Amino acid sequence: MGIRFERLAPIGVGLIAMGLCVWRLMPGVGFWDTAEFQTIPPILGTAHPTGYPTYIILGWLASILLGPFGEAAFRMNLFSAILVGLAAAITVDLVRLLTGSTILGIAVGLGLATTEIVWTIGTHADPHALHLTLLAGLLWLLVRWELARAENPARADRWLVAAAAVTGLSVGNHSLTLLLAPPILLYVLAVEPQIFARVRFVAACVVAFVVPAIVLYLELPLRGGLIPELTARLVYGHPGTLGGFVYVAMGEQFRGGLDNPFGDLPGKVLDLFAITARQFGPLAALIPPAFIITASRFPAYALLTGSAVFIACFFNAAYVNAEIERYYIGPALMAWTWLAMLAVAIVELAPRVPITLRLAAASLAGLMLLAPTIAAFSALADGVDRTADRAAEQWLDAVLSEAEPNALIVSWWSFSTPLWYAQLIEGRRTDIFVVDDRTRLDENLGEVNDVIDANLGKRPVYAMRVDTDEVEE
Repeated sequence: MGIRFERLAPIGVGLIAMGLCVWRLMPGVGFWDTAEFQTIPPILGTAHPTGYPTYIILGWLASILLGPFGEAAFRMNLFSAILVGLAAAITVDLVRLLTGSTILGIAVGLGLATTEIVWTIGTHADPHALHLTLLAGLLWLLVRWELARAENPARADRWLVAAAAVTGLSVGNHSLTLLLAPPILLYVLAVEPQIFARVRFVAACVVAFVVPAIVLYLELPLRGGLIPELTARLVYGHPGTLGGFVYVAMGEQFRGGLDNPFGDLPGKVLDLFAITARQFGPLAALIPPAFIITASRFPAYALLTGSAVFIACFFNAAYVNAEIERYYIGPALMAWTWLAMLAVAIVELAPRVPITLRLAAASLAGLMLLAPTIAAFSALADGVDRTADRAAEQWLDAVLSEAEPNALIVSWWSFSTPLWYAQLIEGRRTDIFVVDDRTRLDENLGEVNDVIDANLGKRPVYAMRVDTDEVEE
């Protein structure tokens, strides 16, 4: 009965988490990066830096497998819901490994899934949903490796090799994974200080990490123009050339995104407190003592997650990005596991009580962890709700119906991506030439006014820009 419960609990939580995301799922195409990630995976194109090849390839497969569920945009939104469900399921067993309590694992899995930033990314196409899933899997594998070394060192190595492979997959999805390199190294050395004396094993881990990353990143040049016959219909930059590949894969476009990392530290700390309070509610105050309990009970895991949270928060506070809160999904996952450690420590304060009372205490502790979410559930569900978000669809219908034949639209990213979706996925208004800032760079078209001047009098020209001062009257 216990083993069956342990196996079924992650599945149940995963289905609930996925169901919550589907309940609030965006029905169709969106603006900005959402539309990009609804367009590129189905046609196996190449995305903006750093390319996200893991997401693009898995999204392409998901788009095929989810074919019966509607249009491409909806399928990619559904893919995010599935990924959040999978992340929640993995988290249930991660917490069970850390605490020995499946009940607390259930509470934390549900708590993670209903954390605002997590629930939000599960409602629309977003590679951060895959990042969360791979991160949960990576933490599970690392903890499993540590526990296996205590039980049977001879059979433990496979878990670390698997963790290295998942890290390679994660690097192919999001560059945030690179911030985990120092914490993972610290963790491995804390668990096995003499590991570098095992040269062949270390080499196996390196190969397990490098091979998936390299294979996945081959998607950029192969679909980006290296072989003309394989070139995708939408390519960002010129990843088929060496310089273009480096530009995309290394995120050269965003170089310099760190803005004065050591400036206004008190202000950044206050901002972090505000974000934490918004995501965790009253539980935010328990996170510091929860980390202390984690450090006392599972010191290597505390070293891993504590350093990872510190590095991620320091980076996020200094990085200039329009949707920076998404970058806190990793710290949110880790903070939830710390809260589970605090809860189990409280439950174990009475070690001699009967097992039935222990289970009741764990259930009560789990309920207390979910209490803030339950109290704010209605407002939270309304806040993440995307079911009525048809703004991009309505905008597309209006623009495409009014644009004259053979028109040129000088656009910018937020509007360009849904236009590309309409053309490449839906086959609508392929006579229109959408000139994005990226298009101008890749095709050497010059500045916005150069594009307009070169086409005025030859075809209808429309300009949709963030800064209207860019366009000369």
